Amino acid sequence: MGFKVPHKCPVCGQKEMYIAKIKCKVCGTAMENQFEFNKFLRLSEDQIEFVEAFLKNRGNFKEMERELGLSYPTLRSRLENILEVLGLKQEKENESSSALVVLEMIENGEITVDEAIKILKEEGLR
Repeated sequence: MGFKVPHKCPVCGQKEMYIAKIKCKVCGTAMENQFEFNKFLRLSEDQIEFVEAFLKNRGNFKEMERELGLSYPTLRSRLENILEVLGLKQEKENESSSALVVLEMIENGEITVDEAIKILKEEGLR
């Protein structure tokens, strides 16, 4: 039985850990070195659950709202947090691109116009 790789040090709390030894389950060959983590190993269990739901629903937030029981702003916030952990968050998101995403969601039938207005107001994009 294996253990999950901790994404931060249980003693000092730093996230500067590395994998020191890897071993083949079949032949027992082992290597010791300073191996880097895959960036997805930095995600918490909740974040991994979110990513799985995101992929399963093909990024459709309306479906994710139903499945996870969370509001659009909460889902959006969690996605932004995951992007930051993975080092994929843009410094300053273009407000017009956010509005375009909301318009595309209306066009695809993912949200209603009233829901779009609410989202835009919550994001300060009136």
